[in-house]
Amino acid sequence: MNRIMKVIMKGAVLTSLVIGLPSCATGKSIMSSETIVQTKVGSVGGQQENTLRVFKGIPYAEAPIGELRWKPPVAKALWNGVMQANEFGASCPQPGSPVPNIYSENIAPFSEDCLSLNIWMPENAKNAPVFVWIHGGALRNGSSKGSLYDGSKMAERGNIVVSINYRLGVLGYMAHPELSAESEHSVSGNYGTLDQIEALRWISKNIEAFGGDAGNVTIAGESAGALSVMYLMSSPQAHGLFSKAIAQSAYMVSSPELKRKALGQFSGEEWGGYLGKKLQAETLSALREMNAQDLVKGAAAAGFMPLGIVDGHVLPDQMVNIFDRGEQAQVPILTGFNSGEIRSLRILAPKRPAKSSTYEAEIRTRYLDLADEFLRLYPSNNMQESIWATTRDGLYSWTSERLVRNQTTLGHNSFLYLFDHGYPNADKADLHAFHGSELPYMFGTLSKTPKLWPKIPLNTAEADLSNAMLDYWSNFASTGVPTTANGPIWPAFGSEKAYMVFGDKPEAATKLMPGMFELHEEAVCRRLTSGEHPWNWNVGLASPILSRENTNCP
Repeated sequence: MNRIMKVIMKGAVLTSLVIGLPSCATGKSIMSSETIVQTKVGSVGGQQENTLRVFKGIPYAEAPIGELRWKPPVAKALWNGVMQANEFGASCPQPGSPVPNIYSENIAPFSEDCLSLNIWMPENAKNAPVFVWIHGGALRNGSSKGSLYDGSKMAERGNIVVSINYRLGVLGYMAHPELSAESEHSVSGNYGTLDQIEALRWISKNIEAFGGDAGNVTIAGESAGALSVMYLMSSPQAHGLFSKAIAQSAYMVSSPELKRKALGQFSGEEWGGYLGKKLQAETLSALREMNAQDLVKGAAAAGFMPLGIVDGHVLPDQMVNIFDRGEQAQVPILTGFNSGEIRSLRILAPKRPAKSSTYEAEIRTRYLDLADEFLRLYPSNNMQESIWATTRDGLYSWTSERLVRNQTTLGHNSFLYLFDHGYPNADKADLHAFHGSELPYMFGTLSKTPKLWPKIPLNTAEADLSNAMLDYWSNFASTGVPTTANGPIWPAFGSEKAYMVFGDKPEAATKLMPGMFELHEEAVCRRLTSGEHPWNWNVGLASPILSRENTNCP
C-alpha cells in the first residue's frame, strides 16, 4: 500500500468531507513595482506580477469580533492613505484535520479578522468579466490563500479573478435563540453566506476601479464552495449581484430549519443551545467570550455540522423547493462532478457487506418498489464500485443534473460536465478522477498541488487538457457559453441532455447515466414528502427505509 493510500485509509479525508480543499499559496512570481488602485473605500496598493496586477488580503468587511461575532457583516469603513495588499489575509478559524491528507496545506495564520478578498487583474483591464471563487472545505475548513486557487492563468485570459474568505464552522453557521432575539429579522445562522453576499456587494461597488464589469460577475466554487453557490442562488439578498454561476461537485442537501425540527434534523436554535451546554458556555455572552479556536474545535468535536439554515430570510426554504418553484437566481449555469468523487472521501460510503446476497437484501428492504431499478444501476457483482457510485450519485451527480434541468426549464443556457480524467500517480493510488481533482486543470495550477496530492505529470497532454478547461471556464465567465478554439463545441444540456466528458481530452456526449437522476429524484421526493429524514450521503446501504410510492412525486 503506497503512502497516499495509507493516508486515505486512516480516514484523513473526513475533514475534507464533501469538502473542498484547504490550501495555501506557495508559488512565486516575478514582482516589480507597486501598483495602486483608488476604490470607493480607499487606495489599495498591490504588485505587478508579469502582465498582471495582483492585490491580496483586501478587507471587505469589519472584523467580526467581540459584539460583532455572530452578527451580519459590517461593510468596511473608509480608510486613509494606501492600504498595502501584498499578502493573503488570515484564514478564518477552523478545526483543521487531525492527520494530514491529500488536501492538506499550511494555511496559517488564523484570525477572526479574516473577511478579505484577493484580486488578479490583467494589466490594462477595462469592463472585464469578473470570476468570483468561493473555496470549499465543508463550510468548516479552507481558505482563499490556495496555490490550487491561484487566479493568474484565468486572469491572463482576460478575466478579473476574485477569491474570498468567509466565516466557517460554528462562527459562520450557528443559530441560537439569543442571537435570533437580538436580530432585527428574528433570525440567526447563515453568517458565512452573509459574508459572501457582503463580498459580492463590495465587488459590485469597487470592481470597476480594477477594470471589472460589475454587471458581468460569475460566482463559482467547488464542493462546499458549490454548495455556497446554490445558497447564493437561493437567497433573494444575493440576487442581482451576479449574472452566471459555476458549481463544481455541488451537493443539494437538506438544511436544518431555524425554529423547528424538520427532515429528521434538530432545529438550528436547538443546536445552538446544545452547543452552549457542551462548551460550558450557556449564554450568548459566554460564547462570545470564548477563544475562537477553542470554540471551533469544541463545536466540531461535539458533532456540529455547519449548513445553511432555513430562516425565511437569508434562505427562504429548502433549496429543492426554491429551485422547483423557479425562485432561484435567473442565470446560466455550468456544473458537473467527478467520476471518482468518493475514492478520496471513502468515509462517506457505507461498509461493503461480505456477501452480495446481503447487499441485495438490504437494498430491497430499504428501497422497496425502487429496488429493481436501484440494483440495475448499482449491481451486486461489483459491490465496492456500486457503493461508491451510489454515494457519488446521491450527492453530486443528482445535484448536477438537477441544476441544469432547473435552469434549462427557466430558459437559461445550462452546461453539464463529467470529469473522468486519470493520470498514472492518481490511478496507481486508486484515485481516478477523485474529489477536487479537476481544480488544477480548470485553474491551470498543475504544478502547484498540495504535498500529498498525486503528482500530475507536466507534459503536453496534461497541459492541453488544462488549457481547454481554462478556455471553457473563462469564456463561460465572459459570455455565458463555454468555448475553446482547440476543442469540441460544448452543447447546452437542452432537450438532448448533452454534456461534456473531460477524460484524456474533452468529448461531447448525450444522456449521462440514464435512470440515475430519476431514481435519486424519486427518493429525495419521498423523503421530503414524509418529512422524517434528511437526504445527504445516507443513500444505498445507509438509506432509511423509503416510504411507498407517493402520488405527489413526479
